[in-house]
Amino acid sequence: MTIERKIRESVLKEAETMECPVAISKRIEQSYSQYLQRKRSELTMKKRLIGGIVAAAILIPTAAYAAPTLIELLTRTPMTAEQVKADEVGKATLEKLYSAFPETKSFEIIDASNVQGVQTSIILQEKGGIGKKITLHTNVITGAIEHVIKENWEPKEKPLTALTDQEIKSKVDYLLDKMYGSIKEYEFTMEPMENPDQKTFMLNYIQRGSITPFYQVFVQGNTISVSLIGGESTPSNSKVEGFFSTKGKPDYFADAYLNDAKLFSLLKMSPAELKQELAKGKSVVEIAAAKNVSKQQVIDVIATTQVDLQVQGENNGDVPTSNRSNEQLLKAIEPKVLQIIEYKAETSSKK
Repeated sequence: MTIERKIRESVLKEAETMECPVAISKRIEQSYSQYLQRKRSELTMKKRLIGGIVAAAILIPTAAYAAPTLIELLTRTPMTAEQVKADEVGKATLEKLYSAFPETKSFEIIDASNVQGVQTSIILQEKGGIGKKITLHTNVITGAIEHVIKENWEPKEKPLTALTDQEIKSKVDYLLDKMYGSIKEYEFTMEPMENPDQKTFMLNYIQRGSITPFYQVFVQGNTISVSLIGGESTPSNSKVEGFFSTKGKPDYFADAYLNDAKLFSLLKMSPAELKQELAKGKSVVEIAAAKNVSKQQVIDVIATTQVDLQVQGENNGDVPTSNRSNEQLLKAIEPKVLQIIEYKAETSSKK
């Protein structure tokens, strides 16, 4: 299964056996998965990662969906409520939330942090430490809210997964409409996930003519977890889908970074050949080493491409201006790149 789904399902199971401190929120995993910068990765790709989800960084509250490898690579710095409100990105994120859901103005900021200038995460909850909770993960570079996790907004007697498919879709539509705008023009698919422990649904919202979802949503228990992916509309012979995938379901987040012509040239491989090697359980770093290409060379190539796309997007007005130098952008995106190139897909022999 995809990186996101592995993280989500395994950590969820573990979280169910733990007692969460009030200051800690439900897991966010989907985020590895991260806007992996669809927004940057092609101008036509408008997506997140942990920065770029993997740009996507993830919060790591107990019930959260965090990946150990990601946490090891990135340094998350705690923020106080006062710091969040004084921070440019934090302030803009809160304003967006308050505009979408005015009642959250009375919520308390129970946890907040920043990952190496890449992502700002904020968790708010109704006063008293129980009840409605909402988590926001914002890409510091693009200003996009890459992930929204809405928890406990439905009565315990009738959680989201107890609703009909149409009722679930209506709840998700409402959240997307409030946080991101009208979704009337999007095509929609919904399917149950393979999770024997808890009923889970995956919803994809796709623009006509696109080959990847613009929004991907997971509904589980009383939680809606939204990831902004951004879609990609122009297939190319120089690209492939699913460098990391299971049962034909691609991980679009990694694709946004690995579909890089300069990377293929550096490795002297076609996209299809790279995908075949990754399917054997090798990491991009290991594949590169076999060709006498260093890890840093791989990082530099991918990071440079992503930053060039970011700058191009800013010049065209497609993404907010970051006011950062190329050097700062490169430094911010390196951890995201590292997360992807060190990842090893699970082979069939390991399942």
